[in-house]
Amino acid sequence: MLKLKIIKNIVNIALGSLIILIIHSTSYSHSGRTNSEGCHKDNKKNNYHCHSTKKKENLKKEYKSFKVIDGDTIHFGNIKYRFSGIDAPEKKQICELENKKFLCGVFATKALKEKVLNKKITCIDESIDRYKRIIGECYINNGESLSSFMVRNGYAFAYRKYSKKFIKDEEFAKKNNLGLWKMKFEYPWDYRRKN
Repeated sequence: MLKLKIIKNIVNIALGSLIILIIHSTSYSHSGRTNSEGCHKDNKKNNYHCHSTKKKENLKKEYKSFKVIDGDTIHFGNIKYRFSGIDAPEKKQICELENKKFLCGVFATKALKEKVLNKKITCIDESIDRYKRIIGECYINNGESLSSFMVRNGYAFAYRKYSKKFIKDEEFAKKNNLGLWKMKFEYPWDYRRKN
């Protein structure tokens, strides 16, 4: 009789632990990778959140003074940011629209400059690349992702080699013939490989 009670208690404890584990893992399930801080973009809710004990607000860095370098890079003084998950045309890269050639990297840079004009930028660090640039996602005042904006409007491409975050934005731009999608272009990674 005592052995039976002990076995029942063990089974109840095991089941209870299993239920807690399932509830806990379900509440944190998501698609996509997290960064070194345990944070990722939640595509269903279209926001950024973290699973670690550090709060998102502690990871954010706000900048008021900056310089747009190209369609996927901004400098905040000596701090160099490369937008994660996207790739914009290089400054010397040529595209063609209605038989006219022009610098599509300059086109993308101009679009980003106009978007951030007179805005504060907040960034969330993800990693550091081989060029010592911080890889991260940056947002303007209202929480709008600059990476998402650039891809969704056809000024940059989803950089599938490193992230799947902005594929839907790219599909939207392509379907609606926005930005670079209405012209002849070469993907930036192909252009860099050849030049």
